[in-house]
Amino acid sequence: MANKHLSLEALDLIAERFKVLSEPIRLQILHTLQEGEKSVNDLTAAVQTSQPNVSKHLKILQKNGILERNQYGNTVYYTIADESIFSLCETVCGSLEENLRSKADIFSIA
Repeated sequence: MANKHLSLEALDLIAERFKVLSEPIRLQILHTLQEGEKSVNDLTAAVQTSQPNVSKHLKILQKNGILERNQYGNTVYYTIADESIFSLCETVCGSLEENLRSKADIFSIA
């Protein structure tokens, strides 16, 4: 990104993607779906919140192209539509780990 000149429109889209990932429940949903396709009920149990709340977050993730929705009979299942989301999460986790390690070194006693 440092070498590219991005338009304001492109930056808005990037900001929107980060906004979508700013909710801990959405990150829990993504983490759970890393194991494979899950029903709304499975996801509700995994994140331990109400079904309407899970459905609200699923709709946002789907609308932004991160999830795919499939219906079999009366049951709706979700899968990851954009696998690149996991490499982004790994990058952020690695950066946080490094920052925390650096801060811990400041307070360690020799």
